[in-house]
Amino acid sequence: MEIQPTPIVLLKDPLLEEKGVALWLKREDLNHPLAPGNKCRKLKYNLSEAKKQGFEKLLTFGGAYSNHIHAVAGVGKAEGFETIGVIRGEEHAELNPTLRFAKEQGMCLHYMNRSTYREKESDQVVHLLKQQYGDFYLIPEGGTNALALKGCAELAGELPPFDYLCCPVGTGGTLAGLVSGAGEKGNLLGFSALKGDFLNAKVADLLALIDCDHQNWSVTDEFCFGGYAKRKPELIEFMAQFEAQHAILLDPIYTAKMMYGIWQMLKSDCFKPGSKIVAIHTGGY
Repeated sequence: MEIQPTPIVLLKDPLLEEKGVALWLKREDLNHPLAPGNKCRKLKYNLSEAKKQGFEKLLTFGGAYSNHIHAVAGVGKAEGFETIGVIRGEEHAELNPTLRFAKEQGMCLHYMNRSTYREKESDQVVHLLKQQYGDFYLIPEGGTNALALKGCAELAGELPPFDYLCCPVGTGGTLAGLVSGAGEKGNLLGFSALKGDFLNAKVADLLALIDCDHQNWSVTDEFCFGGYAKRKPELIEFMAQFEAQHAILLDPIYTAKMMYGIWQMLKSDCFKPGSKIVAIHTGGY
């Protein structure tokens, strides 16, 4: 699975000049035609392992608008796998663009009620899925596991020196991988797309999984706008202004919330003059 090299753009903005801060945006949204952003990083070593173990089917989980489902469907087909997407919730007669794309790529869509979905990776539920679909390589929801962290860690080696490294957080895998890859240089800030403090514990658990004990990171939900996929007029206005000024499209679920948060932190003087900030554009549709 080939990941294309991506540019890192130095942003020009009056607020950055006023605060004496340099901000670069790593354009990971340009790294793969079918699974842009952090998705191809997470899938890289999982697909290698699936091939190594001789699997012909991939099964994974996600919501009806999941970027991860979109990515597994597209890349899975390109890499010669059959794919099964277990979708949270009820089936709808008219598919949304994400599920329509997945089906066009040949993904089998399996709908699961929400109570069962909460136990989706239990032995009992996985056994039932194997009875129906046969043997498969299981990729967790969001693609986050130890192999995903290995892929995300490689991204840290492509970045310039920084005081702060910022990335959106959904399942915690990208941030945990970056913490592992970056070592103890600089501070890593995760901007949660979900409401609640639980992602700090999730990232800590992921780091423990790979025996990484770095403490130079944190996750905030201050800029989540109420929760996953939720948005307010000020976020949409910020996205439009950002695109008009920088010619870069942000997605409203992840990267826009991070960039909005960085802007608010700049206004609140959270970054010392002379600070070098690198932010990761993790893609999104």
